Amino acid sequence: MMKRIACNKALCLLAALITVVTLCAGPAIGSDVPKLNMGYVFTTHHTPLMVAAVRGEAFKPNGVYLKTLVPKQKFTLMTGQDQPLAELTLLVSKSGSETITLFAMNQMDLALASSTAFMSGVDKGTKVKALCPMHVDGLGMVFPAGSTVTGYDDVAAAIRASKTPFKIGYHSPTSAPRVVFEGALHNAGFKITGDPNNAEADILMVDLKSTSNLIPALLSKQVDCWVGPAPHPSVAEFKGVGHLALDSRDLPPEGKWHDFPCCVMGTSEKLIAEHPEVIQAMTDLMTVSSKWCNENKIEAAGISAQWIGAPAEALAKSAIIYTTDPTENWLNGEEMFIQMLRSMNKLKGKLKDTDRPATEALLFDFTFVNKSLSH
Repeated sequence: MMKRIACNKALCLLAALITVVTLCAGPAIGSDVPKLNMGYVFTTHHTPLMVAAVRGEAFKPNGVYLKTLVPKQKFTLMTGQDQPLAELTLLVSKSGSETITLFAMNQMDLALASSTAFMSGVDKGTKVKALCPMHVDGLGMVFPAGSTVTGYDDVAAAIRASKTPFKIGYHSPTSAPRVVFEGALHNAGFKITGDPNNAEADILMVDLKSTSNLIPALLSKQVDCWVGPAPHPSVAEFKGVGHLALDSRDLPPEGKWHDFPCCVMGTSEKLIAEHPEVIQAMTDLMTVSSKWCNENKIEAAGISAQWIGAPAEALAKSAIIYTTDPTENWLNGEEMFIQMLRSMNKLKGKLKDTDRPATEALLFDFTFVNKSLSH
């Protein structure tokens, strides 16, 4: 009899414990809640996603937030009423090019990546749409530490003075830094090649495959300089291994490259059709987080520094402006991207010769961000 009572008490305690744990864990993820992969790159261009993940319920009053399941890896996208919308697994990509490849393989659902990567994907028939900007600016050209090259005129002089093609490294074929700097130098009249056997070119563009290879390539003299996204130029300077010689804002002609686009948030056409509520919630969250990052620059730098393992002091110097607003100026920059890619013969499919309205219809879906910005 005593054993039965003890057993019953134990079962009651276990049931109570399970109830408490369940309540603390919040609402269960139902089978109808989609499990999605969301990509991003280790760059401060994608800080709003990191901030949203770390700040979590702090954004709940704004109507949507991320609840941590596994730090830095798995989250539940929640409404302000604590209803789960999706389970998100965050995937780190080496580049936008890799991200688009994963979309094409149906292994990516949402992602932050360069708009040029999405342009390349759409051109090749990948069924994706860019939903909104993530930021403007944040691209730089880095020379070895001790270099006195500063500004466009010095860069142009260094290229002309080289007896062999001047080697400029980049981390991804479809990256914004590569397209912006190569496009501007191409428009300035320099002969550019990707063929190391072409001795007649002024510039040899070198694919370094990943942002992790930027600094090593400079130290080993594999390249004369490289172009890359924030925070890599600032980190190279902070570590004393590089010198930021040229910001993308200072490329010729003067003023043309100010507030220039780079990264966007994009998704598959399939997810738009099947789960528009998820797209709306993530767009709302990135809009709120972007605003917070601009208003709390030091704190945002600290969060992204801890997330990607970079010095906070270097990240705080970034000139990036976070925004999800596809302004007319931003769209003009996107059109410049398209024209540069065409002039370099890099668009050969769906975007080869479309006019601007047709191009924008193929590339963008601003339905969700327009709602986010109207709140």
